[in-house]
Parts: sequence; structure tokens; C-alpha cells
Amino acid sequence: MVTTQYNPFIPEVHANPYPMYVRLRAEDPVQWNELMESWILTRYDDIVAVLTDSRFSADRRQAQNRFAQQAQKIEEEFGAFGRTQTMLSSDPPLHTRLRKLVSKAFTPRMVEGLLPRIQEIVDERLDAVQEAGRMDIIQDLAYPLPVIVIAEMLGIPPQDRDQFKLWSDEIVLTLNGPLTSPDMLERARKSAHGLTEYFRGVIEERRKEPGGDLISGLIAAEEQGQILSEDEMLTTAMLLLVAGNETTTNLIGNGMLALLRNPDQLRKLRDDPSLIQTAIEELLRYDGPVQATGRVATEDMEIDGRPVKKGQLAFCVLGAANRDPAKFENPDQLDITRHPNEHVAFGDGIHFCLGAPLARAEGQIALRTLLRRFPDLSLETDNLQWGGTFILRGLKGLPISL
Repeated sequence: MVTTQYNPFIPEVHANPYPMYVRLRAEDPVQWNELMESWILTRYDDIVAVLTDSRFSADRRQAQNRFAQQAQKIEEEFGAFGRTQTMLSSDPPLHTRLRKLVSKAFTPRMVEGLLPRIQEIVDERLDAVQEAGRMDIIQDLAYPLPVIVIAEMLGIPPQDRDQFKLWSDEIVLTLNGPLTSPDMLERARKSAHGLTEYFRGVIEERRKEPGGDLISGLIAAEEQGQILSEDEMLTTAMLLLVAGNETTTNLIGNGMLALLRNPDQLRKLRDDPSLIQTAIEELLRYDGPVQATGRVATEDMEIDGRPVKKGQLAFCVLGAANRDPAKFENPDQLDITRHPNEHVAFGDGIHFCLGAPLARAEGQIALRTLLRRFPDLSLETDNLQWGGTFILRGLKGLPISL
């Protein structure tokens, strides 16, 4: 029997990968894939097991495939951003140290303090489109909101935000791994150097005049002897910008599209705004912004009887895990009251997304405010384009009538 091969690069699969996930889970849930040179995992239990197993490393450079070669190339050409490990790509004890320092900026109390400002930004963005009677959810709201929030947290002045966002978007292009075109790689390389130099200047300024921002906090932590090298400080700031940016954009965009395509659920949320928390969890599960993440086996082992060798990559398809019928009842159905909802949209284990509370807050405020102010919104076209990479799933635009 010829089984389905994981291939997220086919245009119709890029637009909707979920039918492929159904076939993979049923036919070949632990698949050795020649295209990706890695094991493709699509079942919830297998993915959680890998993400919580210390025998799997988050340092993708250890993999013996084209992805590792690509990572090496990035390391050589991307300066500090390439050569320095981040929370996302390191294991304990380095991961523990970096995460402990940065997590101080993402405590529930810190996020709580940001809520009025997030509300203010959302209101400003919606005020700007009210008269026109239409908007593009991505360009007018989902795209600017997270970059304004993270830029303000890092203490970046408003006039630098657009440049800041451009650098971030170009760096994200490298997530296509070895399939990234030379042109994209070159743009990403230039952006990484531009962003590095920019942050070097900011760090220098904050050393002289500390403020209440995140970079001042990292400097203070370094000065208290919790050693954070300049390169680590640079890459941490860059990671926070890049990781917290497009993901939240996609949460708002994918989430709004899912509601518009399920009008009964949209009505339910509009009529009962108190459902916003369970709604955001369900939107994250149903069509999450991050579709996959990778781990490298540090020793020979087995997954469901298949031999995984040391140095091989286990590619965890989070989007498939979140629709696994063994874990979720009626997984292809959107149900904003679903509870419990143990999705893996933010990953699992020690690398569980540090910015999850902030992303949830931004998503909740954006969608709740949108439905309160414009209760009769509707989709202008079904002809939508998906951008991003095969790892980050998001729309290029989402035009709606208000």
C-alpha cells in the first residue's frame, strides 16, 4: 500500500494541511520522510512524549540532515543571531538559565499590567477603520498589534517600529529550513545584521540610562551576576521580537477566519463574551499559528516500534496532534466551549512557549473588542492567500465588511 507522504509545500496542502494530517495519522503516524530527512510524527501522544523527553534535544544543529547544514550556514553568516543559542534552541542547563532570566518579564502580573495598553492599541486600530466600514484584519489589526506591544516592552521608539517589523519578517523566512531560497536567505542575513546592530545601540544606551523596559531588565540581571553575555542579550531580544510577532498575528487572523467560517460559533461568542477564554484555546487548537517543531534524538531509541537513531530529527506536527481524534472529540469541529482542551499549540515540556500568557491576552482583547464594536462583520471574499512558512501558518490578508 502506498502511504501518504508528508509534503507541506504543495500549494493546496499549504492552504489547508488538515486533510493530509488525517491521512498521515491513519496510515503512517510515525513516518520516515525522505523529503524532510526526518521522522514525521502526527499523533498527540507521540508528540507529547517527544516534547517532554530529555533524550530529545532542541538544538537542531545536532541533526544529521540538510536542516542541520542549513543551521550551520545560518550560524556562519548571521553573526551573533546565528552563533548564539537561544531559549528555543538550547537544552538545560543553558536553557534553564536563559529562561529563568527572561521569564521575569512574562509573569502573569507583568501581563496583567499590559492589558489596558493592549486594549488602547486595539481601540486605536479599530477607530482608524470604523468610518470606512471595512478593514483587513491582518494589515489593520493582527499585524501591528503584537509588534507595537513587544516594541514598547523592549523600549523601542514608535518611529523605528516599521523597520523593526520588516527585519523580523525577513528573519522568519529562514524557518523553511533547507528549502529557503538563496534570495530569502540573503534578505534574512541582512536583516539579522541590521537588527543586531540596532539592538547593540539600544543596549549601549540602556547601560548608560536604564529604563523600565525589558532590555534594561536583562542588563540589570547580567549585572547581578546572573551571567548573560552581550550576544545572549542580543539574541534574546531578537528572539522575543521574532517569536512573539507573527505567531500572535496568525492567532488573531486564523482565529477570526475560523469564526467567520463557523457563524454559529461566532454568534455564540458575540452573544456571550465571557466565553472568550475557552474560545481562544479552541481557536489555537483548531488552526494554530505554529504547525510544527523539531527535536533531535541524542541516543538510539524507538517510537511506536520504529527505530529512531541518534542524530535523527523527530518532526512534531503540532497541527496534526491538535486534531487527533484519540485526544479530542469531533476534532475537525470548532467548539468554542470545548473543555478541557489540552492542545499543544504552544508546545509542551520545558520549551512550552514563554509568551503564551501575552499571546492569549492579545488574542482575547482583539477578538472580544472586534465582535463588540462590529457585531455584524462578514468575510468579503473566500479567495484568501496563505503566506508564512510551512511551520508558521497565517494569512496574507483577511478583508471583512464591518
